Amino acid sequence: MNSSNQPPSPRSSKAEATRAAILKSARRLFAAHGYDGVGLRGIAEGAGVTAMMIGRYFGSKEGLFGDVVTDSMRDPVILSEANLAAPDIARRFAEALIGLTGEGAEPLDGFLILFRSTASPVAARIARERILAAHQATAQDLLKGQHAAERAAIFLSIVAGFQMNRQMLQLDPLVRADPALLIELMTRVFEAIFGAADKR
Repeated sequence: MNSSNQPPSPRSSKAEATRAAILKSARRLFAAHGYDGVGLRGIAEGAGVTAMMIGRYFGSKEGLFGDVVTDSMRDPVILSEANLAAPDIARRFAEALIGLTGEGAEPLDGFLILFRSTASPVAARIARERILAAHQATAQDLLKGQHAAERAAIFLSIVAGFQMNRQMLQLDPLVRADPALLIELMTRVFEAIFGAADKR
């Protein structure tokens, strides 16, 4: 029998479960306290393992943070496959952004991790590298014409800034505005970056 058809061994299953538990604990704590506010011992306690086990699976706190950032980007809300395939991506992006920052919506833990960690030069470097490899690359691949990298980075900056002002700071004009109006206005902004649907 081909080894690829073999069921996973109890040891490999346990290893995957341990790794997943560490990632889950780290995502929760980094989102709540940021990179500098979290120690390996606290993450280990949350995962039910020892700090030594984190070193075994991730090498270091930096390695763990990098994997947490990557893990948080695995299922994007705005740059989702469905939105990327839509004929009018500017409006779909706008609808997704307004929806995820609406009244009663909890900030995404991936956003909180970055929001609360960028004061750390180490965390900022790691986040920058992972963003470039994931969201920046995805957005840049959509763009046609000149200055694709810059336009993609502007798009990501607008998304992050809107999340911060509407969800974290609760800027009154954004909080009180009719969501339909925000979608319309943000669609125009995104069309300036990506182009209107009839021009693509």
